[in-house]
Amino acid sequence: MATKHEMILQHILSLEVGQKISVRQIAKVMNVSDGTAYRAIKEAENQGLVSTIERVGTIRIEKKKKENFERLTFAEVVNIIDGQVLGGRDGLHKTLSKFLIGAMQLEDMMRYTDAGSLLIVGNRVEAHYRALQTGAAVLITGGFDTEERNKQLADEKDLPIISTSYDTFTVASMINRAIYDQLIKKEIIFVGDIATPLEDTFYMRNTDKIEDWYVLNRRSTHTRFPVVDSKMRVVGMISSKDIVGQDEQISIDKVMSKKPHTVQSKTSLASASHTMVWEGIELLPVVDDSRILIGVVSRQDVLKAMQQIQRQPQVGETITDIITSNLEAAPDEENVFVSQVVPQMTNHLGTLGHGVFTALIIEASSRLLMDKRRAELSIENITVYFTKPVQIDSELRIKPTILEVGRLYAKVDVEVFDEKNLIGKGLLMAQLINR
Repeated sequence: MATKHEMILQHILSLEVGQKISVRQIAKVMNVSDGTAYRAIKEAENQGLVSTIERVGTIRIEKKKKENFERLTFAEVVNIIDGQVLGGRDGLHKTLSKFLIGAMQLEDMMRYTDAGSLLIVGNRVEAHYRALQTGAAVLITGGFDTEERNKQLADEKDLPIISTSYDTFTVASMINRAIYDQLIKKEIIFVGDIATPLEDTFYMRNTDKIEDWYVLNRRSTHTRFPVVDSKMRVVGMISSKDIVGQDEQISIDKVMSKKPHTVQSKTSLASASHTMVWEGIELLPVVDDSRILIGVVSRQDVLKAMQQIQRQPQVGETITDIITSNLEAAPDEENVFVSQVVPQMTNHLGTLGHGVFTALIIEASSRLLMDKRRAELSIENITVYFTKPVQIDSELRIKPTILEVGRLYAKVDVEVFDEKNLIGKGLLMAQLINR
């Protein structure tokens, strides 16, 4: 039987896109306390089912697919620019396909304004009206209002007309930054992106017997299975080593490994791989907030996804991407890397940032281990020493040396030079994730 929390989420999911909801309303309809309703609404917000907007309230929005993550809803735009909705509230759930700045003659402006777009413009009421007629939403900068007929038209067409106190340039920069940030998030792979869904997952019940394990083993060719109770909650894991030499009539719950490690759909790939390596796990059950089984993820799935990440181009560039792209193998010395200190890698004093210095040490060590052992690394401990500041435009030579390496661990010493001067060192311990 579903919990109250799950029933509320199902109810929210069934609501029409654009419908307003409140804690009191949900509590009354679902016959739950205000606290239970509030927690469920916050979870729905985390899942992208609703959006809360100041002075408007909480509304049901369309959950965006990952591949369209670079699109923003008008509700999100209101939050980003701290705007006030003047009309068309019922259209806040819609997404904008593009935004344009109205800094030209009216007729020229309209040639570029089409349905689904957002026109960013100042106190030009006729432009507001024409844009809404075309099917575009309007964002008025400078804190200006608009005519009543424009608000009525926005309500009729369910197209938001929003006002903000920011100027046009600032607003455009804020929206562009939000899209850019979401492009970066889009590239982060989570367990839910690669997990085997429940309908394709082989699992056992705690009431099954060992003889049922052999049947499932022959049918699936797998040797490890999650074990669930009558409510589909994960209560254990069963593998071949657990049933060796046991009577086939013994119940699974007598021999299974209890309290297994689990992950959720929103767990990052990096976190899942760390758990698998650290605990020596080949298969992780994927569960929801109530520990109900929704799929599994294997070590092979994780390694395959990590290889695909490396082959894919970056769309949104993080500081780590800048560091990585700026690090190259030295042409004149084996196992040495060079990097130019570009402005993005410096602090407010114009010298190399400590965090960037650490990232360079990790990246150089990672490339060396990939070359020597064909293994990814997961940092467990790192000690960094600075001897002198590094100026902008300096060319660094980074020399990692493997001190010790085993099947699961490696110890690497790294020296960093500016020309021939030693400017810092690093010593790191890392787990190895073999390919």
